Amino acid sequence: MTTERSLSRFIAPRWWPYWLGLGVMRLLAFLPYRVHLALGGGLGALMFRLMRKRREVAARNLAVCFPERSAENIAALTRTNFRSLGIAFFEMILAWWAGRDRLARIMTLEGLEHLTEALTHGRGAILVSAHFTTLEICGPELVRHIDADCMYRPNRNPFIDEILRRGRERVARRTIRKDDARAMLRRLRENGVVWYAPDQAYWHKHGALVPFFGIPCWTNTGTSRLARLSGAPVLPYICERLPGTAGYRMVVGEPLEGFPTNDPVADSARLNRMFEAQIRAVPEQYLWVHRRFKRLPPPYDDIYAGL
Repeated sequence: MTTERSLSRFIAPRWWPYWLGLGVMRLLAFLPYRVHLALGGGLGALMFRLMRKRREVAARNLAVCFPERSAENIAALTRTNFRSLGIAFFEMILAWWAGRDRLARIMTLEGLEHLTEALTHGRGAILVSAHFTTLEICGPELVRHIDADCMYRPNRNPFIDEILRRGRERVARRTIRKDDARAMLRRLRENGVVWYAPDQAYWHKHGALVPFFGIPCWTNTGTSRLARLSGAPVLPYICERLPGTAGYRMVVGEPLEGFPTNDPVADSARLNRMFEAQIRAVPEQYLWVHRRFKRLPPPYDDIYAGL
């Protein structure tokens, strides 16, 4: 479907506020990076005040994952995490409309040789990461060097869904629905790169209770199955926001040795331990507002009770 035909669905007056918001976002892309950080920090502070339930979800997640920290420290970390969330919104604007050359000036990419070497075997590669707030802005730098596809969760609002999909396709070769395993396999068999993030709550088919920060929670074991079916190596990937206006540090690690095994649950536990180590390095940049520990069966407590 062409851009013109696709967007013609949204010319009715009910969509005009969305068009206005989109126009403002595109104008904001012209602002300097330091202004984006300042505006994002302000937005995060506003979100912290207004989004009571999400604030409480983040605080409870942090409390159970870092029981050694004091209540005051958890409260401060929650506030800092919302600042990171606000910045992530403006990073999305930069990722979609600032241009790859402009973004390249604030990016450092390490370990690209691991990915290019993995592709020489002709089985594609799976980049696996956790849901950090920085993932959106790091996409353009990655695809500046190598074509990569990313997972995409459809939005119920058709206008937002279309804009999100188009935005992702500006920073990736193409988008693949998160539940479209056939498309992922097809891309890997074409010797392509697929970005996959299996760290969110998932209790459907191929979901299993796997420890995360010592707490059993529903986890998608699909990474192991995808690697086994495709023969593609799995490489860890992280993007870290550096202090001040220093930009971002992206790291692609070496392929995981001995992965996958014949035990998808054990493989997922290994990935969760890897994510834990990454998160401990920059805890304020992880997506703590997600209900990672929901729907746990007895005898586990519902840490979100009352929300």
